[in-house]
Formats: sequence, C-alpha cells, structure tokens
Amino acid sequence: QVQLVESGGGLVQAGDSLRLSCAVVGRTFSSYTMGWFRQAPGKDREFVVAMSRSGLTTYYADSVKGRFTISRDNAKNTVYLQMNSLKPEDTAVYYCAARNTELAATIRSAYDYWGQGTQVQVTV
Repeated sequence: QVQLVESGGGLVQAGDSLRLSCAVVGRTFSSYTMGWFRQAPGKDREFVVAMSRSGLTTYYADSVKGRFTISRDNAKNTVYLQMNSLKPEDTAVYYCAARNTELAATIRSAYDYWGQGTQVQVTV
C-alpha cells in the first residue's frame, strides 16, 4: 500500500513563498507520476500541477504558471511544490496524489493514491 504524507502548509501573507513536501511511503517512489491538487472551501478539488515519473513531462494549471514549481527527489522519495508570489486565491487544502504510470494527468480520477492534505492560507 502506498502512503502519501504532505507537509509544509501554513499561514502566509500575499507575495510570500511556501514549499510543500509530499513523502511517499511503502513503494518505489520512482514508479509514480505525481500530482498536486487543491480544494478551497465550497469548491471542487482542482488540478494544480503534475510531473511524470521520469520527470520529463510537467503540466501546470494556468492559474499557477510562472509562480509554482514542482520537483521530485527520488533519493528522498519526495515531491515538492514550491509556491512563490502567493495570492489570497491560492488559499486551499493542498493534496498530493500518485499514479503508477509514466503519463502525467490533470484529472482527479486518474490518480490512485492521495495524501491527507495540508492547509495553505494566504492573507492580504
């Protein structure tokens, strides 16, 4: 069984940066394509970014392009989400997700495993 454990959320001001981490426990991390999604209060969970297991393919939501960066460290079994120039509209619970294929995906149903989420709150 694969377990995903997120960390790094918090309360920041607009313009600040945060780095989220997602550690993968239980299976070979390099086998998994990883994604980040987020869910704001009263809204559906939405796609943020995905990186294929090879690292060769990444997809970003338009709303975060140029501000957020996904990276992965296979030696540490961890995927990161560097978030810069944060805006109040980035406030949400952020979830990492994994799927056992090379193909990066932007839809929730494509992912097999999910973390418990980490809260990010951005104030004006």
